[in-house]
Amino acid sequence: MKKQIVINAATAETRIVLLEDDRVAEVFVERPESERNVGDMYLGRVRKVLNGISAAFVDIGWEQDGFLHFNDVGTLYEIADEDDENGNGNGNGNGNGGGRRGNVARVNLQAGQEILVQVTKEPMGGKGPRVTSQVSLPGRFVVLVPYEQSIGVSRKIPSPREKRRLKKIAKSLQGEGYGLIVRTVAMEKDEATLRDDIERLVNLWHRVEAKSRTAKAPERIYKEVTLASSVIRDLFSPEIDHLIVDSKTLHKEITDYLKGVSPQLMERVELYQDKLPIFDHYEVESEIEKGLRRKVWLEGGGHILIEHTEAMVTIDVNSGRYVGKSNHEENSLKVNLRAAREICRQLRLRDIGGIIAVDFIDLVEEKNRKKLYDEMKKELKRDRAKLDVAPIGAFGLMLLTRQRIRPSLVYALKEPCKACNGTGMVATRETVITELERWIARYLYHTRKRRIKVVVHPTLQKHLTEGGLKSKINRLMLRYKLFIRLVGDAGQSPTTFRVLTLPGGDDVTEQFRH
Repeated sequence: MKKQIVINAATAETRIVLLEDDRVAEVFVERPESERNVGDMYLGRVRKVLNGISAAFVDIGWEQDGFLHFNDVGTLYEIADEDDENGNGNGNGNGNGGGRRGNVARVNLQAGQEILVQVTKEPMGGKGPRVTSQVSLPGRFVVLVPYEQSIGVSRKIPSPREKRRLKKIAKSLQGEGYGLIVRTVAMEKDEATLRDDIERLVNLWHRVEAKSRTAKAPERIYKEVTLASSVIRDLFSPEIDHLIVDSKTLHKEITDYLKGVSPQLMERVELYQDKLPIFDHYEVESEIEKGLRRKVWLEGGGHILIEHTEAMVTIDVNSGRYVGKSNHEENSLKVNLRAAREICRQLRLRDIGGIIAVDFIDLVEEKNRKKLYDEMKKELKRDRAKLDVAPIGAFGLMLLTRQRIRPSLVYALKEPCKACNGTGMVATRETVITELERWIARYLYHTRKRRIKVVVHPTLQKHLTEGGLKSKINRLMLRYKLFIRLVGDAGQSPTTFRVLTLPGGDDVTEQFRH
């Protein structure tokens, strides 16, 4: 399978896309004002401990407290070697017992206590971030797990012999006070490469520890790398054929990083310098647009409907225009198998997490239900997120759970419409600015004119001009070497813009929109 990573570093946001056989598989979006927080460490203060729900709420300096489940509390805060009322040992000081991992009753936490925690899930809806005191530091080849002594090897490494080799190396390099998890990308790497990665992580952990001893809660102790850097660290492996980026600055950061950890991959990094927007060149924009639609058409007919609710995501499979053969059961199975493949792709593309209920077309024969279940399991193996899937139940539904770390793509690129109280979705200001930037790039690609008039809603005009000399509109003019006369018009929709030529005043908006 051909795999590529395409990175578009625009003024308002950075978008990273993983392509598999020239189709969009995953999308990541990062903006300066909504930075990624997963992986950040905080010295927090326990606000309250609720034994009834086996959780504590930790003040980390955010508007909402972090949610710390007792199962995510590290060995430092366990109640060890205590007996329950039946005289059975309830503690497990080494952290490996079934009691703590299964259903924790109590931990050694009190209101007002300071605790080092790490963000594992972004805030979603009315819920605050989820945190853990089982902190970890991911590197290129290994993950350092402080306060543990275990050695783990990625399950995705297929060879038992290679697993044993890597585990032996990790054990020989392990020091006191931390455990190690060897990542998939470490396959066939030598001891010196792993040692360099471990030493870097140990030094980083020592700095985190030192800062936590002098910090005053609540305070951030460690900031995880940017989204672009983490994608390079976690995704850019020998399986990736090419990485293409349209920013000279980001290109230099990536190559400088690879020099130290994977120099053999440097030749696969390419700086995109064509005037045509990079996402237009790789036909990514239309795929992302489809990823935000409620209805997704299937090849050969049929479609799926994807609905987001507060509790879960529901997916309905319909045969639509598909006729097929006269046998209804065969027709239904064909549509369902196509839908299963597309659903698994959409889960990754939209980054859908939580509970997912899929209503396939009813199948009468049990052997066909099993075929459908096996197809889902096979396609889900491509997904890096943790998943569980159950066979079709008595009500004809297939239920899945998918690891949820951040809001779905639809919430990253869209925001609730104020005019309809959240029942609809409109493009965010950053998305509109990014669309305007791509419009400008297309305009300059096809013409040599360097003066335009842009008409926007006053709220968008204010957003574009905030920051003085460093405003977004000035950065656009500087980057593309053209003059923009920005005009506010209350009659213009907040999510659209109009562009007119200077001089002349011809409306050329639609001419260069796509």
